Amino acid sequence: MTQTETTSRARVAVLFCVVTAGIVGALIGVALTATAPVPGVAQVSEVVSVSIPIVRVLLDISAVATIGLALLSVLVGYDRPKLSEPIMRLARPASVAAALVWATTALVALILQTAEYRPGSSTLSMSDVGSYIADVGAGKALLIVAVLALLHAGLGILALKHGEKVPAEVRVGLGLFALLPLPVTGHASNWNYHDYTMISMELHVMSAVAWTGGLGAMTVLLIGNRTLLAHALPRFSKLATLCLILGAATGLFNGLIEISLNPSLGFWEGVFTTPYGQLVLLKLLCTGVIAGLGAYTRWKLMPRIIRHNRTALAAWATLELTVMGLAFGFAVVLTRAPVVPTT
Repeated sequence: MTQTETTSRARVAVLFCVVTAGIVGALIGVALTATAPVPGVAQVSEVVSVSIPIVRVLLDISAVATIGLALLSVLVGYDRPKLSEPIMRLARPASVAAALVWATTALVALILQTAEYRPGSSTLSMSDVGSYIADVGAGKALLIVAVLALLHAGLGILALKHGEKVPAEVRVGLGLFALLPLPVTGHASNWNYHDYTMISMELHVMSAVAWTGGLGAMTVLLIGNRTLLAHALPRFSKLATLCLILGAATGLFNGLIEISLNPSLGFWEGVFTTPYGQLVLLKLLCTGVIAGLGAYTRWKLMPRIIRHNRTALAAWATLELTVMGLAFGFAVVLTRAPVVPTT
């Protein structure tokens, strides 16, 4: 087997692990939040109920890939084009493809959530989708995300033709901006802390996506290039540390605020007896595992990588990305989970 075939298989394996873990996390969340049907009340189709979190996970993963591939150019730098350009010639079309998937999944999610909004309807029309967009904040958010993702794909196509004359920082910034509409349509219903929770949610999402995207892009494209990896990994390590601190602090803040300010629940009851609290605990567990894997990479593997020695970084990074995918699956359901006990 050639080096190219081995690298291609490794890339497919990384993508498979992340996507599978994300879907598994979403299905676990769906199982935790499932409730008994209420007699006399129109029920949402089980296909729609299960499809929404799966599509939202795919939306998140495509956003991660889009932003991570754009961020890769910043991590490898611009001072060694002979080394970096072959890598970027792979990253740019992949980023365009990921942005198109991002836009597509946003539109599919929009249709599915319209169906969820109209549980008694056997068919949907464009006017139903239009009404959902007009009446529900999540509909507006998904439409904005789809438009911004298409705009990102357009910038990516320009980058295919003109290279780094289309600054990677602009593509990263647009990608991060496209993350902002959806989080504000989730929880944060406690108006006493509404402004703080909105800011916290935005920081949480951006830090998680930048961290996961940067690691994924390096794992997929830089593992075979020791020189660029030795240059990019220390830079990414600083970003990852900041993202870990921000992500853990904001995630914990958001979860505790939602649980502690629920007037019908005691704090510990909210943590252990509600789907929301259980998903917070699962995400916290994932964060701890990810932090441990990141620390191992930082303190054990990175010194050897800087010396251009061989390491098992691909295996460790794939494991870390898999846990990240699981956390994304939990997060998708968490944004829709009730902060009340299941019955």
